[in-house]
Amino acid sequence: MPSAATQTALKALIGFDTTSRNSNLPLIDWAEDWLTRHGAVCRRVHDATGTKANLWATFGPADVPGWVLSGHTDTVPVDGQNWTTDPFRLTERDGRFYGRGTCDMKGFIACCLGLAPVLQHAALARPVHLALSYDEEIGCLGVRGLLRMVMAEPVQPMACIVGEPTLMQVCIGHKTKRSLRATFTGTTGHSSRAPQFVNAVEYGARLIAHMQAIGHRLATEGLRDPMYDTPHSTAHVGTAHGGTALNIVPARFVTEFEFRVLTQEDADALVDEVRIFIAETLLPDMQRIDPAADISLEVTSFYPGLDTAVDAPVAVTARRLANRNDSIKVAYGTEGGLFHEMANIPTVICGPGSIGQAHQPDEFVAANQLDACEAFLRGIINECR
Repeated sequence: MPSAATQTALKALIGFDTTSRNSNLPLIDWAEDWLTRHGAVCRRVHDATGTKANLWATFGPADVPGWVLSGHTDTVPVDGQNWTTDPFRLTERDGRFYGRGTCDMKGFIACCLGLAPVLQHAALARPVHLALSYDEEIGCLGVRGLLRMVMAEPVQPMACIVGEPTLMQVCIGHKTKRSLRATFTGTTGHSSRAPQFVNAVEYGARLIAHMQAIGHRLATEGLRDPMYDTPHSTAHVGTAHGGTALNIVPARFVTEFEFRVLTQEDADALVDEVRIFIAETLLPDMQRIDPAADISLEVTSFYPGLDTAVDAPVAVTARRLANRNDSIKVAYGTEGGLFHEMANIPTVICGPGSIGQAHQPDEFVAANQLDACEAFLRGIINECR
């Protein structure tokens, strides 16, 4: 079983409803108090509203490069999910700890906080930094401000572990993501006179078909990376909304879609392909019927991919500490790409729990996964002595 300190921290963390729509400050207040009492030097980076914050906590000397242990504090909602336990009260049963965020990713954060007493009394020659962020679940938004602060420091960290759930396997890569929303503005009228109006749904359907064609091309002709379970870039349409009644030509249609792209390919080139299709094909057809017709396209979220070399020192050290000889890549995104691209910090992903439990009702992390994570983090601490 994980240490009493880790269990105390996990119980406290799960008790805070840090769904991304909420403030995370109560959790940050608790974590900062816990860390400060154990000797850490803490700093906050707030969002523009002052209702959310990143926390940067340092153990050991600040004038030499050290390790970063990174985790996001926000979670996805429990709305509409059928839980058999209270999602905001930690429940331990049959070697599992249940609660929203136990796997993604408060279990990792709890292990870091649980080792604060060890860090307090360790004779550290290099620092260990704990980075807690907000709004990861809605596009890796919050950590960017934290990284700007880190980049302004005279001494940069030497390596980063992002503790997303990997079953304590060492992950060296994930794909780049671009999420987009297209809004079609047509003209409305009685369906008996349909050719006189701009049917927003029909033009939106043409964009969806274009996305499907891009996805097929990526699957059949695109680059390959066999370390991924889906070894190619993907195009995906997630939502489509429009129309009010069958006998009314719809004047509005909105669709949301995404690209998840291998780091060897250009995600922005795919976005540009969509922009060109809209500008040169769809919009002229719409405006021949009504010049007021329009299509707006916005990028709603984005983050870079991660592609750490298998023989990079951070990967070699992480595998040794995790008692692994292999590395993996994952389909889901993390803040790891931002640590590497924005701040040039070598990064791998390694954390307790299975991604199959993330975002699910009755989310859990197994006790033996927390045990393995604690052992791994103790190895990081020993690297810094």
